[in-house]
Amino acid sequence: MEKTTQRKMVTIAMLVSILLVALDTTIVTTAMPHIVKQLSGLNLLSWVFAIYLLTSSVTTPIYGKLADLFGRKSVFIFGVMLFVIGSMVSGMAQTMHQLIIFRGFQGLGAGAVLPLTFTIIADLYPGEERARMQGVFSSVWGVAGLLGPLVGGLFVDHISWRWIFYINVPVGIIAIFLVFTFLHEQALEKTKKSIDYLGTALFTVSMGSLLFALISGGQFYAWSSVEIISLFIVALAFLLAFLVVETKAKEPMLPLSLFKLPVIAVSNAIGFVASGVLIGVNVYLPIWIQSLLGHSATSSGLTLMPMSFAWPLASTLSGRFMYRIGSKTTAVFGAVMIMAGSTWLLLINPGSPYWYLVGIMIVIGFGMGCSFTPLTVLVQSAVGWNLRGAATASNTFSRSLGQTVGVAALGTVFNNTLNQNGMAQGLHMVFILVFAISIITLLISALLPSHRSIMANQKAD
Repeated sequence: MEKTTQRKMVTIAMLVSILLVALDTTIVTTAMPHIVKQLSGLNLLSWVFAIYLLTSSVTTPIYGKLADLFGRKSVFIFGVMLFVIGSMVSGMAQTMHQLIIFRGFQGLGAGAVLPLTFTIIADLYPGEERARMQGVFSSVWGVAGLLGPLVGGLFVDHISWRWIFYINVPVGIIAIFLVFTFLHEQALEKTKKSIDYLGTALFTVSMGSLLFALISGGQFYAWSSVEIISLFIVALAFLLAFLVVETKAKEPMLPLSLFKLPVIAVSNAIGFVASGVLIGVNVYLPIWIQSLLGHSATSSGLTLMPMSFAWPLASTLSGRFMYRIGSKTTAVFGAVMIMAGSTWLLLINPGSPYWYLVGIMIVIGFGMGCSFTPLTVLVQSAVGWNLRGAATASNTFSRSLGQTVGVAALGTVFNNTLNQNGMAQGLHMVFILVFAISIITLLISALLPSHRSIMANQKAD
């Protein structure tokens, strides 16, 4: 007799898993000053984050395709296992070089957790239920934004920074146990699976080179250096080869047919561009607060906190109402809010009251929640089970790539203007670019297919 999936228990496992990865991002930031003090190597600080971003981003689409080929359960458990092992050895690191290597390993597992969590939820919940659940899961990021710094501070102050990594081990084991015990998938056809090894290798080299260039450019190497130019050339050459291979592969790692679907193509483009706005306010507004207003790091952190309230609230509301007012309407409204917050950002000056900054974070956070939640649901609803993992992973990857490109572009603008005109002018140039990106976000959002055609796809799903 075939076992039945216990949806409630699997949902709990998914909540635990996404909280695991989301917390890891904010909790490490809090502890890094203490880690650097103990392990030395301040010049390597950024690589603790960069290597994690690189390995998790590159592997996301690969895991998505593997989940479509071999089922979600085995691939998800494998990813969490890698994340747990990576966390354990990161906690044991004795040098900054070791920590960077182990964080890279941890990222290899994280690349599976986020997209497969959303994919499994999409499998478990149909239609309008799916929209509501995606809203709930998006709100977990907000909770992580609040809990991460607090938990990290408690570990660092009262136990040891190593426990920011060790805590992932028991939590990860619980997630693995719940999924292994309560998630039961239908048996897949016992046919030989064709794995796109060549496509996977070409994609890994291409995206790895691109991300490495974007992370290193302007920081470790000049943008015009031979190293960075060579990395961009390698990235382009291997990307072109990858696209050729994907058109001929029996089971392409990233099916190009996905991008022929307007819903997926436009949704991924929105995610890519909007992520540039997100990274811009999260990185440069704290610099404004600390450098120009003279506030403390704690104060700048409290200024960012309202986004952690507004985003999950908007995610929950949009998940509940997108079927009533329309998916496109919800996403476009989110883009309007993002642009409104970015417009407000243009108006700040050193004499602006503190509540301006809090208001900006609330408006942009609310816009992100209203935009991203329906986009995730639309991407998943545009395809069947056999492509849902790859589709969800493509959406996750587009957002990661958008943040990486955003950091590189905004950082270049900031540094160039800073050298010529000073801090205030450098930050204003960044905010002008963020505003321009928000306009592009709105324009692309307007290209989403109509509500009627989207709902037709979802009912067919």
